[in-house]
Amino acid sequence: MLRLALTPRWMAWHVLTLGAMVACGFLSAWQWHRAGEAMGSALNIGYGVQWPVFAVFFGVMWWRFLRLEARRLAGTDVDEHAPVPTESAPVQQERAPAPAVPVVKDEGPSPFGVRRTAVPEPDEEENPQLAAYNRMLAELAERDDGR
Repeated sequence: MLRLALTPRWMAWHVLTLGAMVACGFLSAWQWHRAGEAMGSALNIGYGVQWPVFAVFFGVMWWRFLRLEARRLAGTDVDEHAPVPTESAPVQQERAPAPAVPVVKDEGPSPFGVRRTAVPEPDEEENPQLAAYNRMLAELAERDDGR
């Protein structure tokens, strides 16, 4: 990960993240200073508390993006799944006692991840309203292309 962190692209991200965090620190100090003045209010105190939270958010997101990029380069992308093993011969396994916590089996790719394949077209019988809506959108796109 150190080699990745020292690339020019990531050096720019380091500088931007540190700049954002320092700016949030200065804005927090400024809001606290404003809260102590005669025209200060509880709103300034609230902003003085919010700016450090924003700074922590910048740091956490920087760390998360760095880790995701390192995983992607290592080939262990979170959206990629291992191939399903082929069954060559049945294996006899002893039945273990049921776990106290129910085990959730992987039913395929996560609906929240990146789709690696195209979404199938809706069937007329499956959802007639969606199919009609898609036909209307296609007609509008054809009319718009004709202009």
